[in-house]
Amino acid sequence: MLASYLPLFIKSIFVENMILTFFLGMCSYLAVSKSVKTAMGLGSAVIFVLIVTIPINWVVSKYLLQPGAMSWISEEMFGDIDLSFLTFIVYIAVIASTVQLVEMIVEKFFPALYNSLGIFLPLITVNCSILGGALFMNQREYAFDESLVYALGSGIGWLIAIVGIAAIREKIRYSHVPSGLRGLGIAFIITGLMGLAFMSFMGISL
Repeated sequence: MLASYLPLFIKSIFVENMILTFFLGMCSYLAVSKSVKTAMGLGSAVIFVLIVTIPINWVVSKYLLQPGAMSWISEEMFGDIDLSFLTFIVYIAVIASTVQLVEMIVEKFFPALYNSLGIFLPLITVNCSILGGALFMNQREYAFDESLVYALGSGIGWLIAIVGIAAIREKIRYSHVPSGLRGLGIAFIITGLMGLAFMSFMGISL
């Protein structure tokens, strides 16, 4: 049973990596990737938010937003209602409430991590990779179990990407980087090279 989900899991991590394939969530990726510790913290938070929000948004879309989705309440009264125009608003509301929960947990139990992440923790609300995951789930019409696997894989892929560049950026502090490329300049170049490396996974037949 688990083997049937393995292709989707691997694909969401490597072949369709949120950052290195679609370049979603670049703001937090570049801003918080100066150290591996903070990158791990934010990456873990992104995994949690994706695992929670994508299945919730699947349920909301399936039973409230899609055309005729509320027919389970009453076929005569709600069978023709189409609330799909509210998709973006509802998805963002679910994401915002989940991020608020994560922020309170991190502030309570991991104050040092909360201080190091700063403003970028609440900015997960507008992280394109979170909303992108929900929209991809909706567009590809994943089942509920598939949405869970996709959420976990996408989150792990995001974590791998941000921890990878954070490790490289820690190392290049001791390297001679031309002054015009220091900071975001070299970070963009490294990201491009990592994206090229991840393109090799597109040849894998799943």
